[in-house]
Amino acid sequence: MLIRFTLKNFLSFKDKVSFSMIPGAYRNRKEHKNSKVKGVSTLKTSVIYGANASGKSNLVKAIAFGRFMVLRGFPSDSYIDYSPYRLDVDSLKSDSMLRFEIQAGGRNYDYGFIFNKKDIVEEWLYEITTKTQTLIFSRDNVNREYMFSGLFEKNKSDEERGFIEVIAKSTPDNRLWLHELASKKVKENVTDLNDVLAVFGWFRNSLMVIFPDDKYHLGIQTEIGENKDIQSTFETLLNYFDTGVDGVAIQDVRLENLPIPAPVVEDIKKELSDSRSENRRSIVTTPQFTFFFAMKDGELVVQKFMTKHQVTGDGTPVYFDTKDESDGTNRIIDFIPLIVDLLKGDNVFVIDEMDRSMHPNLIYDIFDLYLSNAEKVNSQLIVTTHESNLLSRKLLRKDEIWFVAKTTEGSSIYSLEDYKVKFDENIMRDYLLGRFKGVPNLGDREMVELKLS
Repeated sequence: MLIRFTLKNFLSFKDKVSFSMIPGAYRNRKEHKNSKVKGVSTLKTSVIYGANASGKSNLVKAIAFGRFMVLRGFPSDSYIDYSPYRLDVDSLKSDSMLRFEIQAGGRNYDYGFIFNKKDIVEEWLYEITTKTQTLIFSRDNVNREYMFSGLFEKNKSDEERGFIEVIAKSTPDNRLWLHELASKKVKENVTDLNDVLAVFGWFRNSLMVIFPDDKYHLGIQTEIGENKDIQSTFETLLNYFDTGVDGVAIQDVRLENLPIPAPVVEDIKKELSDSRSENRRSIVTTPQFTFFFAMKDGELVVQKFMTKHQVTGDGTPVYFDTKDESDGTNRIIDFIPLIVDLLKGDNVFVIDEMDRSMHPNLIYDIFDLYLSNAEKVNSQLIVTTHESNLLSRKLLRKDEIWFVAKTTEGSSIYSLEDYKVKFDENIMRDYLLGRFKGVPNLGDREMVELKLS
């Protein structure tokens, strides 16, 4: 789970700000809290509001950038491609910072790094509790100093410690040491790398960032063709959300009929052939179609995801491609696997502009459906939105509602809990009236002169 995310000098965020998933003093809706890890609890959901260009999407981009740096990073001979705060001369010359406080492997960690376009300046990983922090490793690239106290405590032989030091010294200046430790064959040469692997695994397996044009490529869609229970769940939710879709189906497709370039198909085949798991699947989506790829008996098999509708009168099924459904229905189809995976547990989904192409009631129901079924599940749903329908104390806690506002000094972020709001107050009305900021600050209409000739 995400405990807290802190950033500085990244895109529209000039000064250091923090977004927290730590429950506040609000006592109602205790079922909205995940199970404690070493005394630390987190919230199951958070909704982030703000005017256009306030910085909501930039907050999500910062989280996604941190994930990218951990899992992939940039080539050793290239710059770190990002934008610091650009409206201040000093900021353009200053370092940036991303910091993730997370729960992984039954422990709490503080992982972060300071960087600029050329170098990772500092990097650290601590195990934290409510009262203490224990260093696992730290990196000071300016002075070329590494500290390995936590790693050395669990890997005591000279050979193991020497191997760790070699990896440190060989890490390129523009790449994270966490990435190098977790992605190379270090664990085969040391006794205990569990802390590093737990944090790396959280970024790879638990944290998912979804932007408006993204599709959720994991989840139950890839299992529909082989698992009848999954197919039934998918169809139940399609019916619940009133999409007009009667069912889903998987249709076999011949390779020569694929509307996908042959080199792309060949790359998919090579990737799946190299996998240790023969049942591994890959998904490719276009605005028109959704295809599943798998290797069976050494051959590449392709199937197409389709929706099913009944013809009035005789009940004959008619099959639709993705392009035949509305944007709203396709958006719901994307979210159904996400909802199911949330309820499986141990997932953190960060979604930018979740309300795009969806009716306000559907957004409300997705949250209500998730929260109503997640009391014994540890997952998190964090979204940015303009949908004021969610601003209901019947649905969310005060500490689950956040606002991003643009100022002359960059974007700022703050919680509804910072305001004295009574339970029976109309939060939606007060938000739209600008009480909590986060709404457009429109100019004087009389000063607007439109020249159309």
